[in-house]
Amino acid sequence: MTNSKLRCALGAAFALATLGSAAMAQEVNIYSSRHYDSDDKLYAKFTEETGITVNRIEGEADELIARLEAEGDNSPADVFITVDIGRMGRAEEAGLLQPVESEVIENAVPAHLRDPENMWFGVSQRARIIFYSKDRVENPPRTYEALADEAMKGKICIRSSKNIYNQSLLASIIEADGEDAARDWAEGIVANMARNPEGGDTDQLRGLVSGECDVAVANHYYFLRGFDQEVDGLTEGLDGIGWVWPNQSDRGAHLNLAAAAMVKSAPNPDAAKTFLEFLTSEFAQQHFASQNNEYPAVPGIGLDEDTARLGFFIADNDTMTASFGDNAAKAQKIFNEVGWQ
Repeated sequence: MTNSKLRCALGAAFALATLGSAAMAQEVNIYSSRHYDSDDKLYAKFTEETGITVNRIEGEADELIARLEAEGDNSPADVFITVDIGRMGRAEEAGLLQPVESEVIENAVPAHLRDPENMWFGVSQRARIIFYSKDRVENPPRTYEALADEAMKGKICIRSSKNIYNQSLLASIIEADGEDAARDWAEGIVANMARNPEGGDTDQLRGLVSGECDVAVANHYYFLRGFDQEVDGLTEGLDGIGWVWPNQSDRGAHLNLAAAAMVKSAPNPDAAKTFLEFLTSEFAQQHFASQNNEYPAVPGIGLDEDTARLGFFIADNDTMTASFGDNAAKAQKIFNEVGWQ
């Protein structure tokens, strides 16, 4: 066979292989720490629009990270989704992600909600705000820093330092106020706790209803769930709970992110990129806003009626969300030093 014929044969074989690969790539495999049944609708819409089948494995983020590490280059995962940026930062630090160059994502999602190296981007936002008993608190704290004031002694319910939402909050305070100030803040919170940390965010809100505490820190949607459904120990007391959007006169309220990324060893990178871009679409963003009362990552998307009841607020758009992961180790060290359980 001549060289020219050989090149033609190889070219034809490559073309067939490429077509076969493209046909096989009509699926995307997702490892997700989101565990909402309502997301079935999101995946179904993506398949309807693209013809790409969605296969997913759900679990706790740390378990999924460990699985990705164990699977290595043989992992079937294309996309990794977390409900907080701290664990996405852990996946990035472990070398499990790859950058995605996409004008669609860059044009849709503001820079402070994306990794500077395009390793991940936010798909929805979760505000960590201050709640209080209207009956027992006349002047609630207006900033995160004020939670550490002596006036709050014995009044605060807040989760364990093991909780990633608290870790990211402290990481943001490190970024905004410095490490020494963040340590003083954490020490003040420990001194002001009404009880040892226990339970999830809903349990902190229940503490307001039961009278165990006067002030609580929680993600906004745990409060809103009490309107959507009957939440034992919370729904009956919603009228007595007020809320504060913190730091409205300076940096704004802290928002964590649900985030998505492409896995480094993704076997279906084109399908993965298509899915990631779909997450910035109006349909997907409205889905996040309506199904779990989250705030969209893409500006200009309308809010769910329940979410809108919390009113207008100034978000912290100056603190890069990437700093939450960057400062995670410092945050955990501070928690350990001040005895925050």
